[in-house]
Amino acid sequence: MTDPDHLDACRYLLELDLAEVDEACSRFRPDSELVRLDGADGRAVPVSPLLLEALAVALRAAELTGGDVDPTVGSAMDALGYDKDFELVERDGKPLRLDVRPVPGWRKVRLDQVYGTVTIPAGTRLDLGATAKAWAADRAARMLAAASGCGVLVSLGGDTAVAGPAPEGGWRIRVQDITGHPDEAPVGPHTTVAILDGGLATSGTSARRWRRGGQELHHIVDPRTGQPARTPWRTVTVAAATCADANTASTAAMLRGAAAHEWLTALGLPARLVAADGTVRTTAGWPSEEAEAAA
Repeated sequence: MTDPDHLDACRYLLELDLAEVDEACSRFRPDSELVRLDGADGRAVPVSPLLLEALAVALRAAELTGGDVDPTVGSAMDALGYDKDFELVERDGKPLRLDVRPVPGWRKVRLDQVYGTVTIPAGTRLDLGATAKAWAADRAARMLAAASGCGVLVSLGGDTAVAGPAPEGGWRIRVQDITGHPDEAPVGPHTTVAILDGGLATSGTSARRWRRGGQELHHIVDPRTGQPARTPWRTVTVAAATCADANTASTAAMLRGAAAHEWLTALGLPARLVAADGTVRTTAGWPSEEAEAAA
């Protein structure tokens, strides 16, 4: 907050808001609205305005990326072993049979904005991991800025949104090449940038990794195969008008591999792409930087 006197009250409001988002959108709690769709067997199901909005954001992301960011990857995530909150996922488990098959596809999800219903094909599981956290940061930042009358930065697991008047020089944000647990001090190569509005998001394969039968797996799934994406990038960070758009672009860039730099440049999005060997490439609009390393 630009006015720290509002910090405690706004954090309390944020926690209440995130509890509602979790109840609507979580793939890991059996009482969530999203999980209840699993048993709909292809029928239209009434949902809350909150979930309807979250699904609309996910489908927009799918359309904008040509299906690279697809919310119908839920079953593929489960098959890879990411079937519970990541803190509970077994880090080194038994071998899995990994079948290569495309996910059902976002075009089969039907939203009825008039009647407030959603329809998905029987057997399809949705996962909003690529968009819901960033969308939640956007809506929370706007809500808290309006409530407090000051500038606000909301960061949810690294998905960062700002709203209201920025501090002098902008909001300074550390962009980490290799991320660890949120409760641990950040270490390793990084850079620092400042933003005045919109959002910043990083997608990567280093933080959420696990093994099955000696095979390394991660959480960014290629909808064309249902398997972890093969990508040359360790992380991709994007700045955009909203955090949801930034995270959509950073996730799609991971999937687009070598073509990502040209794609982001064509979109005019400031971005920072870090290859597996630590090589950094940036697009126009990303500030020049010198390599930094944590002590």
